[in-house]
Amino acid sequence: MSTLGDTAAAAPAERKTILVVDDTPDNLSLMSGLLRDEYKVKLANSGEKALKAVQGDNPPDLILLDIMMPGMSGYEVCEALKADPKTRPIPVIFLTAMSAPEDEQKGLELGAVDYVTKPISPSLFLARVRNHLAMRAQAQELERWARTLEQRVADGVAEVERLNRLRRFFSPAVADLLLTAAADDPLAPRKREIVVVFLDLRGYTAFTEAQGPDVVIRVLGEFHAAMGELIMAAGGTLERFAGDGLMIFFNDPIEISDPDGTAVEMTLRMQRRFQDLQALWETRGYTLAMGIGMARGTATIGAIGYEGRRDYGAIGSVTNLAARLCGEAKGGQILVSASVAERAAGRHRFQGLAPVTLKGFPQPVAVAEVLAPEA
Repeated sequence: MSTLGDTAAAAPAERKTILVVDDTPDNLSLMSGLLRDEYKVKLANSGEKALKAVQGDNPPDLILLDIMMPGMSGYEVCEALKADPKTRPIPVIFLTAMSAPEDEQKGLELGAVDYVTKPISPSLFLARVRNHLAMRAQAQELERWARTLEQRVADGVAEVERLNRLRRFFSPAVADLLLTAAADDPLAPRKREIVVVFLDLRGYTAFTEAQGPDVVIRVLGEFHAAMGELIMAAGGTLERFAGDGLMIFFNDPIEISDPDGTAVEMTLRMQRRFQDLQALWETRGYTLAMGIGMARGTATIGAIGYEGRRDYGAIGSVTNLAARLCGEAKGGQILVSASVAERAAGRHRFQGLAPVTLKGFPQPVAVAEVLAPEA
């Protein structure tokens, strides 16, 4: 059974064109008979006609050029060909009875690729023609490669910029998947059901008022680095940093089977990692704690902002609910909406709490607290 690749491989290559320039009819007939089985052959019986024959959209791929001709000599024709940028790349082989070393030297200095003296050996001559045509094909391919190099470089830079842009929001694994899978634009707006996580520091305002900017930036750097590592490991999408707070969501741009359980697992690891940070900061005299809120719901997701400054964001009541639950959580506490607790109950432990009244929500909201795993 044939395939497209087989058909393409079997298709004959387009025959190359050779221009033979000689003022002797017998020589033109001889060369035409020798070449026509492999190549398209054009004939010119003078230098002036040769220069006309190379003009146009289909110049020959190689020129066989006699030297001793009335009117323009072969040397003069070669010199004219090499002076014109359009015809300069065409390889010229002098085919002549002039066998003196100085004649050959002059021909090569004028830009010919070869110098063959008559009488010729047909097999050796054809081999030399094939070699020069092969080198011409390689040179043309290099020209095409050079012409497209700038565009390829620009495309490569754009790809790197796109990757860096994606890595601002997504875990490296997700960013790589989006690029290699030729997925739709992940920054295009859409609706998606997601699990949103908010976390921020307790005691942060008092801390910033008591400490200098260098200390504040260092502590935030330690906090962001520790939490960021866990976000990346969990495959979460980091929506934004907000000073001492972070917003993360799951199930976009890649849908996952258990976003609720994955998010809860991440927050438990965050609280354990935060205990190490607390111990470090206490040795420096800083008292900070972390509260976490989590909710599930439908959001509008995509790039927001203006040209030159865009962020990737999720918009909807689910983000507000997660933020409000984060605000209700005490230091060390993880509060989740009832929908998250229901879906993640088989994987984690929860304790239902009394419904809470939250700003912006007309009815009390059912919430639960995430409990640490049983020892």
